[in-house]
Amino acid sequence: MPSSFGTTLRVTVFGQSHSEGIGCVVEGLPAGFGVDLDALAAFMARRAPGQGPWSTPRKEPDAVRVLSGLNVQGETCGAPLALAIMNTNTRSRDYDNLLAVPRPGHADFTAWAKWHGSQDVPGGGHFSGRLTAPLCAAGGIALQLLEEKGVRIRSHLAQVGSVRDERFSALDNSPESARALASQMERLATASPLPTIDPEVGRAMLDEIESARRDLDSVGGLVECVCCGLPAGVGSPMFDGIENTIARAAFGIPAVKGIEFGAGFGVAAMRGHEDNDPYVVRDGRCAPATNNAGGALGGISTGAPIVFRIAMKPTSSIAREQDSVDLTTMEPAKLRVHGRHDPCVAVRAVPVSEAVCALAVLDSWLSWPPEGEPLSLS
Repeated sequence: MPSSFGTTLRVTVFGQSHSEGIGCVVEGLPAGFGVDLDALAAFMARRAPGQGPWSTPRKEPDAVRVLSGLNVQGETCGAPLALAIMNTNTRSRDYDNLLAVPRPGHADFTAWAKWHGSQDVPGGGHFSGRLTAPLCAAGGIALQLLEEKGVRIRSHLAQVGSVRDERFSALDNSPESARALASQMERLATASPLPTIDPEVGRAMLDEIESARRDLDSVGGLVECVCCGLPAGVGSPMFDGIENTIARAAFGIPAVKGIEFGAGFGVAAMRGHEDNDPYVVRDGRCAPATNNAGGALGGISTGAPIVFRIAMKPTSSIAREQDSVDLTTMEPAKLRVHGRHDPCVAVRAVPVSEAVCALAVLDSWLSWPPEGEPLSLS
């Protein structure tokens, strides 16, 4: 079962939800970068479970152990970076009734169809959202490296059910819009109770999540991510475009069902003159005045913010009774899911989206930089 992505920056994720531990191996990081482990721990805490009514009550410290890849000064040394996170709070008995009866909406059935019972069922095994923790560990380091190069990545919870937050000011590439976007990103740094630009919206989203939980149900959401400061010329045409690279990584987040860049599916209702981003001269360089393209054309960055949104489906593991099939008898069965599950996975997907964006952008910059301008730590 392949669990790797990337070209120059290669990330491999390992482990299962209820195995002894989970982790990742990252190959291709530039040597000589000092990793701030305290900042990494703070980033991991944003994704960690057990933080509120929007999250599973399963509590895990998600402490990252660096097994290899750093020298005695705490800098990347050119060797593969191996990171491990121990699982400390598993309750596999909660999944006994799922050994033969798959959860609707979950990968239980497709895993059974592929491995015929050899798959690891408790907690969803390798299909669990638990595997986003090592993605955040790798991505948290990529975020630090990119920030040193002037690239900032931030996400927010754009929608939960019918409740919507304001959008990032990223479809306009004017200096005024850039200042507004910077203000939004600063507000997110202290956002509470949920990662929304408007705190009142966050409170309304909590009500939406709580309503679903009381109904023994779950609710979906939308996460919007923006990447600012990436120079024009990063990426490659066709299959290795920067959008392709981000999209592939984003679909590694469980529950992602769709992605759109810039104006997204809204372009279907536009005419060319409305969608096209005119060019202007700014600081002696050509730049798009607007950003319906979402920061990329032909798979290559334009210098405007890269902005994308991912649609997260409602959590498939719900306490409400559902129809299923007993795979041992091939007879209809009723299923009630036990265990600890997020009523809205989109909340904890916010830092995960930042992590996969950072990994994809860093890989694109290392693999296909602007001609004659490779990424350098000097």
